[in-house]
Amino acid sequence: MTHLIDSAAAETRKFEKIPTSIFEDSNKASYDVAKEIVDTMLQKQRQGKNFVLGLATGSTPIKVYEYLVEFHQKQNVSFNNVITFNLDEYYPMTPESIHSYVRFMNEHLFDHLDIKKENIHIPDGTLKGAENIRAFCEEYEQKIEAFGGIDLQVLGIGRTGHIGFNEPGSIVSSKTRMVRLDRVTKLDAASDFFGLEHVPQRAITMGVGTIMAAKKVILMAWGEGKSKIVKEAVEGAIRETIPATFLQQHQNCNYVLDEAAASQLTRIETPWLVGDCNWSDKLIKKACIWLSETTKKAVLKLTNEDYNEYGMGNLIAEYGSAEQINLKVFNTLQRTITGWPGGKPNADDSKRPERATPFPKTSLIFSPHPDDDVISMGGTLLRLVDQGHEVHVAYQTSGNIAVFDDEVIRFLDFAKEVQPSKEMESKIETVRAFLASKKAGEIDSPEIQQLKGMIRKGEALAACRYCGVKEKHAHFQNLPFYETGTVKKKPFSQKDIDITVDLLQRVQPHQIYAAGDLSDPHGTHRVCLSIIFEALKQLKETKAKWLEDCYVWLYRGAWQEWDIADMEMAIPIGPRDMTRKINAIFKHQSQKDAAMFPGNDEREFWQRAEDRNKDTAHKYNLLGMAEYEAMEGFVRYHF
Repeated sequence: MTHLIDSAAAETRKFEKIPTSIFEDSNKASYDVAKEIVDTMLQKQRQGKNFVLGLATGSTPIKVYEYLVEFHQKQNVSFNNVITFNLDEYYPMTPESIHSYVRFMNEHLFDHLDIKKENIHIPDGTLKGAENIRAFCEEYEQKIEAFGGIDLQVLGIGRTGHIGFNEPGSIVSSKTRMVRLDRVTKLDAASDFFGLEHVPQRAITMGVGTIMAAKKVILMAWGEGKSKIVKEAVEGAIRETIPATFLQQHQNCNYVLDEAAASQLTRIETPWLVGDCNWSDKLIKKACIWLSETTKKAVLKLTNEDYNEYGMGNLIAEYGSAEQINLKVFNTLQRTITGWPGGKPNADDSKRPERATPFPKTSLIFSPHPDDDVISMGGTLLRLVDQGHEVHVAYQTSGNIAVFDDEVIRFLDFAKEVQPSKEMESKIETVRAFLASKKAGEIDSPEIQQLKGMIRKGEALAACRYCGVKEKHAHFQNLPFYETGTVKKKPFSQKDIDITVDLLQRVQPHQIYAAGDLSDPHGTHRVCLSIIFEALKQLKETKAKWLEDCYVWLYRGAWQEWDIADMEMAIPIGPRDMTRKINAIFKHQSQKDAAMFPGNDEREFWQRAEDRNKDTAHKYNLLGMAEYEAMEGFVRYHF
């Protein structure tokens, strides 16, 4: 991985304190990292030397490991000179546990390569007693030194800035040791363990000092969820509260990012602060909105002096005055706002985000889980129904892993009361026995998976009825990639695409709404969106005529919203419709009060949705737009 930075490029990186490579997406970035690993390893082979490789776990390096396996299987690349040391392991943890990093590494990498078993080293989560753990950690360090140190260390980064399990407060000289996990780290791991209460309190990890001693370090980060901590680690001061900042002192470290993870770096987020820009309409809109928010002035109140003070003097020189820029952006923003998501009939649509004709339209809303439709765009869904459009909802997955075990028993008890029978009593006894002996994270039986899927299907139908969507227009796809019974899913296949193509051909919508969580490289939302995109691509190749008159609108999920600068359609939601949207979310009772996978946000889904929608409306208002109760934002996808 070579970095040739000319003086102009160096100027744009003036806020960055460590070399940083940005790739279009995580796949391209992962291939580049895998290629560097292989190239360095082969160079060592030619020299007759071992290659000592430090490895990480978690979702970030998975694609890198897939590419390494491809190099071995398709190009006959041998890894027989590789010696590996893994960063960390939960404690206590048995190797055969589905949560074990031993199992993770075997499944993703070691079982598919020719690395000698005696050359694989992973912290031992089965040790008993403080003395044994201390002795193991010392021996781990001695082994690394005996092999000449780590040649290349692969890292991810946690939201607290931790590397390995070196949590905030770790010192730069720390070595392999037992640590107590930070609450944020445990929250991030909660979904893998089916609940925060099941996440281990401790872990064994290489120290910061061990990592810093590696000859080369590559830290990878994907997705917008990592963008804030990446900015702090790359541009911020070195401090113990963010251990990743210590890497600024490393002589040979590189951050490898996708565009989403890099989105808050100064040269990406505010390029006018690091040098002259090529001013596209999109960049002008982004800069003007940023300036408005920074100066706390409405768009139409910005002055030439404001632009000059914040590095945009060349924009003023190009356009002549702040007034011209302000009016241009104000009009663009105003045109994104519409109370007619399906298009306003008998109206001039030349400056509206949606077409006036045909009316009514057929709208197909794809919902990755059985509640994403109402959480993320419930106000727009209600507006489409109220305005007479034919609304279909496609629930792409069953969502069965997000149902608590108690819910299954509750519904079976209800069924027994409605229709008592020996068969039902036998089924309840079987289910109760399984759940009573079930271990944390254990996969449900197929029968229980089916029951949990039925619970979520019933809730989705209740929400459809409340919103006015006909039950026959609720489509439960149950895409096969999802049905593993675990958080980890299979890669999507042609079968998933075929199911989606079939639905699209039957409905032939004028509008498609889909969850546009493009920055999530491994989550269900991203996989579901990839399936939709591939289905549209294949349909386009068949020259499906209805596609010529179809718009695709992307909404965001429960955890984030589009930036105002990116929104191309904004739907105002009044107080009455906000209440209706919340009531629709309430129909998903199994996700109410305490969801199985709440993420790091302790608010309930309806609270997140309400706060996010109100925040969007408030931001529009501060820019000088009309004051609305709430708003939902969309970005158009051009396929």
